[in-house]
Amino acid sequence: MNVFGENWTFTSFGESHGVAIGGVLDGVPAGLKIDLTIIRAELDRRAGKGLVGVSSRAVHEPDEVEWLSGVLDGVTLGTPIAFIIRNRNARPEDYEYLKHTYRVGHADKVYEQKYGIRDWRGGGRASARETAARVVAGCIAKQELASKGIEIHAQLVQVGAETDPAKFVDTIAAYQQEGDSIGGIIECRINGLPVGVGEPIFDKLQAHLAFAVMSINACKGFEYGTGFAGVTQPGSAINTISGGISGGISDGTEIVFRCVFKPTPSTPKAGVKGRHDACVATRAVPVVEAMTALALINLMH
Repeated sequence: MNVFGENWTFTSFGESHGVAIGGVLDGVPAGLKIDLTIIRAELDRRAGKGLVGVSSRAVHEPDEVEWLSGVLDGVTLGTPIAFIIRNRNARPEDYEYLKHTYRVGHADKVYEQKYGIRDWRGGGRASARETAARVVAGCIAKQELASKGIEIHAQLVQVGAETDPAKFVDTIAAYQQEGDSIGGIIECRINGLPVGVGEPIFDKLQAHLAFAVMSINACKGFEYGTGFAGVTQPGSAINTISGGISGGISDGTEIVFRCVFKPTPSTPKAGVKGRHDACVATRAVPVVEAMTALALINLMH
């Protein structure tokens, strides 16, 4: 499926090295003023500009949004919002060797087995390039949530075994120099969410958040509240820690969750050609915020 949500529906389209990627948002109310400079800044965050270990494509791809419908003078019309981001720095020739082979740790083989055909140009729909469209859609959702006093903030809290943010740059640079990669953990905090968001049983708030975040490329785990660390603690020590969710419903306190991103298997050390990140988690931070916003906005409408 390429559609997320039932109330604010977001349809993602396009391939990594095709003409463009983009999206369609339906269900956005009329009269919402969109700050386009914030969307520009969020796309720059996703591109990882100024960060170490980022692929050359991310650095040089302009990621300019072209609004096709639904927005007039920065204000939503209540009609479907369609946009594209042209792939101006695509180099499909870098991946021609993949026409007749599969990359280990990627979706190349299973895509072809399932559909009988695949886009070998950098993974096509399976490429993290697709997440730029998510950031645009999620940023619009974040701006409506902000108007209601709801703030979403994510940050990188671990790179490999390193938990000191001051050492993240050197850690990533070391792996990049070796032609290798490393994973990371992102922590996301939600503040201002009122009591009552989420439903019992199958529509729990944490289930929707996990569904949204686990759809992001390379995301391999999700935890909230005490998470996996709670296994080592007695109940008497942690029974007051809710993580902002009780019985699947927001309790009005800060919501905290974490998600882990694997190291990319596409590395020079593994003999894989192309343009790849030394730590994809660095650029996934705004994507986590975007998917969190889309999950929340759907539950609140």
